[in-house]
Amino acid sequence: MQHTLVFIHGLESTAQGTKGQFFAQHFPGMIIEDYLGDFSARMSKLNRLLAGRDHLTIVGSSYGGLMAATYAMEHEDRVRKLVLLAPALNLSEFTPYLNRQLMMPVVLYHGTRDDVVDPQSVKNIALKCFRQLDHFMVDDDHPLRETFPVLDWKKLLLTD
Repeated sequence: MQHTLVFIHGLESTAQGTKGQFFAQHFPGMIIEDYLGDFSARMSKLNRLLAGRDHLTIVGSSYGGLMAATYAMEHEDRVRKLVLLAPALNLSEFTPYLNRQLMMPVVLYHGTRDDVVDPQSVKNIALKCFRQLDHFMVDDDHPLRETFPVLDWKKLLLTD
């Protein structure tokens, strides 16, 4: 079965940021695009890019984590797994989904020293919304500078 790997960068980042470059180098077939504009514009682009694709494994970082989780809520049958890195689930754009639960596996990493997205409020939301959640609080900052490079990405992205 062909898996489609997707990376969605954060609000202030681009596809050429540290994480985007890492994924481009290690997972050459991964969909890595730039997202600009407001939430609606970014989601429209994501929906166009992923139209007709399934067996999706989506990695979302910060605002990209919000986008990934929103996409999964709207297209649960097409998403195989989410990997969320300090996802901004505490923003109002995610409010419509707070009373729903996703059944696919969700792996979430969040730094305890994150001063951009509150780790505890995100944890509370994630515990409510993701039935198969593996949640990791790590001693790191918002970009997960220390954690990101040492994660076993092959295992995270290519195994169930």
